[in-house]
Amino acid sequence: MKLSTKYNLCFLAFLLLTFNLSAGEDPEVEIADIYQSVIKMSLASGVSLADAGDAMTSKAAELNLRLVGRQKVHEEVRARGLKSPHLEILQFCDPEDAVQMVVSDPLYSAYMPCRISLVEDQHGKAWLYMLNLDMLINSTSLSPELQTIAIRVNQAMLAVMTAGATGDF
Repeated sequence: MKLSTKYNLCFLAFLLLTFNLSAGEDPEVEIADIYQSVIKMSLASGVSLADAGDAMTSKAAELNLRLVGRQKVHEEVRARGLKSPHLEILQFCDPEDAVQMVVSDPLYSAYMPCRISLVEDQHGKAWLYMLNLDMLINSTSLSPELQTIAIRVNQAMLAVMTAGATGDF
């Protein structure tokens, strides 16, 4: 077991003990032991942050993914008078697919909506980050029908991310 996993389990136990839920039963807690990873992609030369965002929303609409959330975190921080690099989180979802996944197992709701972060690093270089859905796709708990949905969503999200990185509408 990795040190970070041990730390997380100890911290979770501490929280449960600290916030003693004396309302009767203790809460049930499960931690999925799945290797956490992300896909990271830089913006191509000449692609602006605004163009990347526009390209992603355009490609998502083309692929029938709804833009269900867009947080421009950097704008909120700057409005408070603080310096902030660009930090924007775009959330996409196909509602019908989402419902099928959650009806099968509510655990899958933790992966929803699908997110792509548009981040400017400390050197001013722009990057896109997305949860690597391969860990979900390769899960033995997915039925063949749900695996087909997960593969389709993953392919669509990778297309959205690539559109953002290249600035292609």
